[in-house]
Amino acid sequence: MADYAHSDHASRSREEKARRLAAYVWAHGISGAELLELPVAQRRKLARAAETNPPSTEETWQVVARLLDEKDAWAARNPGHPAAVRERLDEKILWVKPPVKPWE
Repeated sequence: MADYAHSDHASRSREEKARRLAAYVWAHGISGAELLELPVAQRRKLARAAETNPPSTEETWQVVARLLDEKDAWAARNPGHPAAVRERLDEKILWVKPPVKPWE
């Protein structure tokens, strides 16, 4: 019996989904590390917000994180390029909460 999860078609489908998710997540200023730290339920909500069915495997999220890291590196090398601008950076707080600062 063939293993669909590791077929060429599944790999292409996973990569396509990862690219859609990465584009949405990157625009919100979320890094690959931050994405992987999010609880699974939060990642599922994020995927739905990106109008994408949530990935069923951690493998797809790992691909998304890798793509985010690659885009961050590219944006750092090309700061003047229009594609290096995150259009929804102000919405990051909806997904990734900043650390709570203790009272002094």
